[in-house]
Amino acid sequence: MTGRPRPQPGPTPAPNVRDTVRLAVVVGALGVVFGDIGTSPIYTIQTVFNPNDPHPVPVSTENVFGVVSLIFWSVMIIVTVTYVLLAMRIDNDGEGGIMALITLLRRSAAGRGRRAAGMLAGLGIFGAALFLGDSMITPAISVLSAVEGVKVVEPSLEEWIVPITAVIIVVLFAVQRHGTAAVGRLFGPIMILWFVTVGGLGVAGITHDPSILKALSPTYALGFLAGHFHIAFFALAAIVLAVTGAEALYADMGHFGRRAITRAWLILVLPACVLSYLGQGALILEDPAHISSPFFLLAPGWGRLPLVVLATAATVIAAQAVITGAYSVASQAAQLGYLPRLRIAHTSESTIGQIYVPFINWLLLVSVLTLVFAFRTSAALAFAFGMAVTGTITITTLMFFFVARQRWRTPLWLLGAGAAVLLLVDLLFVAANLTKLVHGAWLPLLIGLTAFTIMTTWQRGRKIVTAERERREGSLHEFVAQLRANNPATTRVPGTAVFLNRGKQTAPLALRANVEHNHVRHEHVLILSLETEPMPRVPAERRITVDDLGYADDGIIHVRIRFGYMESPDVPAALAMLDPATAEGRPQLDEASYFLSKIELRRGPSSAMAPWRKRLFIATSHITADAAEHFALPRERTVIMGSHIEV
Repeated sequence: MTGRPRPQPGPTPAPNVRDTVRLAVVVGALGVVFGDIGTSPIYTIQTVFNPNDPHPVPVSTENVFGVVSLIFWSVMIIVTVTYVLLAMRIDNDGEGGIMALITLLRRSAAGRGRRAAGMLAGLGIFGAALFLGDSMITPAISVLSAVEGVKVVEPSLEEWIVPITAVIIVVLFAVQRHGTAAVGRLFGPIMILWFVTVGGLGVAGITHDPSILKALSPTYALGFLAGHFHIAFFALAAIVLAVTGAEALYADMGHFGRRAITRAWLILVLPACVLSYLGQGALILEDPAHISSPFFLLAPGWGRLPLVVLATAATVIAAQAVITGAYSVASQAAQLGYLPRLRIAHTSESTIGQIYVPFINWLLLVSVLTLVFAFRTSAALAFAFGMAVTGTITITTLMFFFVARQRWRTPLWLLGAGAAVLLLVDLLFVAANLTKLVHGAWLPLLIGLTAFTIMTTWQRGRKIVTAERERREGSLHEFVAQLRANNPATTRVPGTAVFLNRGKQTAPLALRANVEHNHVRHEHVLILSLETEPMPRVPAERRITVDDLGYADDGIIHVRIRFGYMESPDVPAALAMLDPATAEGRPQLDEASYFLSKIELRRGPSSAMAPWRKRLFIATSHITADAAEHFALPRERTVIMGSHIEV
């Protein structure tokens, strides 16, 4: 999910053109946004009534009604109310998701609210870390659950489920480097076919026992919770699977807009999923033996193999969506300083959000394959899946209400009442999933804690290194004054040199080394600082700021370039926007040389960080992407000068 240019105002399109565009956006949203939540009917009810569950839900008429009703109202409260009606009304320049909420918190924090906002931002980073765990589990459980349908068609094929799943996953990750622009055009129509099929099979299932429609009443959900809490509470750990993918609705809002996602959800996705859950419930009421694979048993015998194929395609799309989301979260975290600079490849010139992060891709591949071979069934993975989802949802809800208070100035009593109800629901799901801790729920917590530790360690270490670097660099204004006084003596050579630096308070190490050791300086010197703003994109008029550093005739200027956290920093392209009138002497940027200061990290005696965190910080630094490639610098005109810093 990379930066995208703002559409420029133009002629108002005709109504039929607007309708076509809106329809195309809705179809696109169906293909990208709803893959995860749209495939939940495959495994949710099957997992609830799984006899191998450590806390099994007995199959009875009362329990079936209670479970189906709880699923319906969980989807309505968490997805429709929390995300579609509330959270999606708060955006950061059109972007949504947990990283957008973090930047909004950081931007709005002030006064007495600064500490609370800082704590919530830290909690948000943990939520983003949990999402990375989710992005490992989703491809595994989704593809496994779909391929498991082959044992309904032919039981003798059961031993082939894991190998087939592994092959599909390897192929899926192998093609990521080519991008999904071409395949993406097929996603929408496939998901439309998927939801129509799911809804149609649900209607057919309801005919087996139409009384299941009574489960739409909240009295059955409340009665199940109140009258059979010892059963309903543990069932929540599996019922949460019905809302997996809710975060994607919010995170992908910048791609398609709130209206398109809302329409697709309310018109097609929600009805199709609800009909499927009702149909599966009716099928179990008719014959409790159907709890093994109620989703696939909704289809007639001749239609089960095509349904397995369609389900596999839908789950691959679900996996693709969450993989792309992982790329986006990692990229945004790096831009905000929580991860080192990562190599990012743009795989499409025309399709929004098509990026590829090699390190994250191969990390996910190894992790997903490990999960598939370790857990081997979707039911076993379900215990782990719920913990990642409930953690992320709860953190998002908490952050939303804090930002809503800052932005909307809603009366505290009203906001508090709404927060209490929604957080009570979320925390019930969290508590239920904690009961599965020893059965797999520890996995996403471990992944989340590991990712959180890495991100916070990197942020802390980066601050320490930056402070030491600034101390060594010294004052830029004093350095420029010394150059004017020709102290030390230097030779002024023709050409333009661009020195990348962190700000304009200190002199770049590469520039200082060039002057002190080589005794030369270029005719035109641009000290370039790149800043990531807490917004997705920076408008062109705010892109560049120029400062002559107090002297208008020495050929040395400071240039600040701002990028949004979802934009790729292309330095030459940004410098092309520089107004020659503001650049002393009109530097020749087409032939400019770029100077980078490369820092080698070493462990030192400082007590600013624990020894194990120092080792982790230095190890993490090794995945840092090449700066010249990251900033799109011309390789043949880039000079790298090294130094080392102890942490």
